[in-house]
Amino acid sequence: MTATRLNMRFPGECVKAVTLSYDDQSEQDIRLIEILNKNAMKATFNISTGLYSYDGKEFSPGSVCRRMTRTKAIEVYKNSGHEVAVHGYSHPFLTQMPSSAVTREVFLDRLNLESDFETDVRGMAYPFGDYSWSEEVANSLRATGIVYSRMTSPTQKFRLPNDWLRWNPTCKHTDAALMELAKKFLNDTQNKEPMLFYLWGHSFEFEADQNWHVIEEFCQYMGNREDVWYATNIEIYNYVQAYQRLIWTADMKRVYNPSVIPVSFQYHLLEERGETKQTYTVGAGETLYL
Repeated sequence: MTATRLNMRFPGECVKAVTLSYDDQSEQDIRLIEILNKNAMKATFNISTGLYSYDGKEFSPGSVCRRMTRTKAIEVYKNSGHEVAVHGYSHPFLTQMPSSAVTREVFLDRLNLESDFETDVRGMAYPFGDYSWSEEVANSLRATGIVYSRMTSPTQKFRLPNDWLRWNPTCKHTDAALMELAKKFLNDTQNKEPMLFYLWGHSFEFEADQNWHVIEEFCQYMGNREDVWYATNIEIYNYVQAYQRLIWTADMKRVYNPSVIPVSFQYHLLEERGETKQTYTVGAGETLYL
């Protein structure tokens, strides 16, 4: 009997994917989006709808974190190709609140985002990062329909999360090893497990630290590559879920894709005469015979 082994591949049969996540709807996101678009990259922007600035007034005079008005945020993010996600209606420490209040913070923010941007919102980043995570908080997120939430502890790894409600990034853009990690990521040729580089931060930090060149260099180096899939956080989640829903026959010779997303995988066939491997894509609603 032959044996088989599978490895997921991203769209375009890519081994590698890159995603970014930026918080707090500051006006510096406008410049960040221009940099991302120039390099064909995608990001998720995490918004606290209770902290929009008032029309015509600065949110906090003198601060480099100049939050956008609701009107400006809709203009910037809507139909931009980037994702908007929950960040807590008023950006509180969620672990210091009763579960009913946590549910309200998350649900109200989601409700506002879906109304403002006319899209479904199922993603999130914890306000104050890891300090807002607990199993009780995660239960509230599940109850409000949130399927993933980003934390802030850097892994310096390129792995997909085991727990989507405890999704830690590769690193923050302030990490001294940022470009070293980027080079390690792109130069890796092991071609087995799928690899994900996840970068996060706050765009206002580029102005505060006077270092816009950091993200410009990163995006220029990492972007516009045919062998890398650039995706928002929810696109990563949706794709992995579609892969995990593939229905295989017991002999691994036939696979059905019940989702609406085409899915790619590398198929290894182990026989006495050696190993062969080939990459396949099974279309939405299709059955593939191997």
